[in-house]
This record gives sequence, structure tokens and C-alpha cells, in this order.
Amino acid sequence: MNGRYRPMSSNTDNETVIVGAGPAGLTAALVLARYRHRVVVVDSPHAPRNSASGGVHGHIGLDGAAPAEMRSRGWKELSRYATVELLEADVESVRTAGSGRFGVGLDNGDIIEASTVLLATGVIDIHPTQVDGFSACWGHTVIHCPFCLGEENADRRWAIVVDNAELAALSAVALRAWSTDTVAICPESMPGIDGARTAAHSRGGDVIAGTIRRLHHRQGSLYAVEFDDGRTLERETLVWTPPQRQQPVVARTIDELNLTVDDGGFVSVDDTRCTNVPGLYAAGDLASRWKQSITASAAAGATAADAIHVSAIQRAVRT
Repeated sequence: MNGRYRPMSSNTDNETVIVGAGPAGLTAALVLARYRHRVVVVDSPHAPRNSASGGVHGHIGLDGAAPAEMRSRGWKELSRYATVELLEADVESVRTAGSGRFGVGLDNGDIIEASTVLLATGVIDIHPTQVDGFSACWGHTVIHCPFCLGEENADRRWAIVVDNAELAALSAVALRAWSTDTVAICPESMPGIDGARTAAHSRGGDVIAGTIRRLHHRQGSLYAVEFDDGRTLERETLVWTPPQRQQPVVARTIDELNLTVDDGGFVSVDDTRCTNVPGLYAAGDLASRWKQSITASAAAGATAADAIHVSAIQRAVRT
């Protein structure tokens, strides 16, 4: 490997590499910086997952801010702390380096050694490539979560794509805060679809069976859903939570360090956000399928940072 070895400092009990600079990573870096803990934040130069969104929401002080603005503010705030180093690079690997330490390999061949590592990369949404128009509408009128962009799509005709009869039946009520015209779109083979449709009708909604093949839109503004049998349904907002997978470096780390994951492939952590490998933490969307928000991720990052600091104190006391 044509890189260089980069020990962070002489204080081996007080150094952390954070992989990813979203809400979890930036918050953790800020908390650790205020503990005067030495930190290197490594963030990919490629567009982040939330770059398609017009703004982040639900977090006080940042409501409506563009994702790029949020990151820019974070970088600027962290640059004031002498113990924080910011790197734009892709992380290729996270490996143990002996004596309870880690080596974080970068795409340029550099290896940064540290006593603790926080994975905060987020995840990758798997878009249905067979659905024409999905990517153009994604983050605008096709939304993964009504709590994130529901307000911006309020008072429109909504549909939610689900494959669970209970969720289909509840959708008319669950989405009513934003729309009085809601339907659920489900696979024709979904078990319990008839009962779900009856329950939805009783609540003022509907369940429609079919497979979506095209989204009709004008520059990302949805106006109709087309099914594979040629039927069309006029809709202006579509709630669709696609499957997700781990970022490549996280997937490799799971395999190489035998990290514990749940049934969905999300990294398992304890209450301190520590994985089953001591010294290796994970915070944000990569560790949670259903608590994916800027506020939840920031809280997880802060929790991890506090735990990392306490762990450093404990190591110092033992020595």
C-alpha cells in the first residue's frame, strides 16, 4: 500500500476517528472537541444521501436548512477547535491494529491509527430501478418519511406504498395530519389485503392493489402513478420507504470484525452506541431502521461521544 502511517498523537487514550460527517458524526465531533479530545473526521467527497432533499426539518435551529448548509455550518463550527482535523476522503477499511487500537485505511493509502472509531456513515437507499421517474421525484414528492417532508407536501393527494396489511389499514388515519385524501398501494398477493381494504374504507381511505411501473411528474412534481397493467392513479405525493444497505466500508467492517447486526443488517449497538467490538461505535441510520432523523442521529452521536470520553477516562485511571 503506497500510503503513510498517521498516528494521531502521543496521547493514545484520547483519540478518535469518526467516519462520516452527517448529523451523528458532526455532533459527536463537536462533543468530543469540547472535551478536548483529539478527533479526525473523515467524510466522503461524494454527494451525501440527503443531497436530494430541499431541506432538513424537525431540528431546532436548522429547520429548512439545505443539507449542504447544515454540513457547511458544522465544518465551520468544528474548525474553531484545535483538536479536530477534518479530512475529505473515502474510508476503505477499519481494522484492529493490536493493543486494542484500530487502523482506519483511506482511499489514498494512508492509515490513521486511533484508540476508538465511530462509524457514522449513514446508509444507502436502494431505489427501485424498474420504476421510471422514481429518482427524479425522490426527496421532493416521493418521500421516505412523512415526518421529514410531510409539511412541505401537505394538503395534496397522497399514497403510501406498503406490503403489510396492518399498515395499509392504518394509513388513512396515520397520514391524516397532512392529507385528507390518502390511499395505500399494496402488492396484489399481500396477505390480508381484503381485510385491510375494508378497514381502510371504514376510516375514509382505500387500499389499491398493483405494481407501480412509472411515476408521471413535471420536473420532480408527481401528478400520477401508473401500474404495470396500464392503470393510472392521480396522486401528488408518494410515501415510499425503499430497502437500504450499508455503505461499502461498513459492510466490509461487519465482515472483517464480525460485527453483530440485526435481521435487517443494521449494526447492533448497546445503550452507549458501542458495537460488540470494544472501542468501535456506531451512530445514526446505519444502526437504526426506524429512527432515521437528524435529531435521532445527532442524539446518537452525542451519546457515543460521551461514552468515548468516559472510556478514555477509565483507561487513564487503569494505567
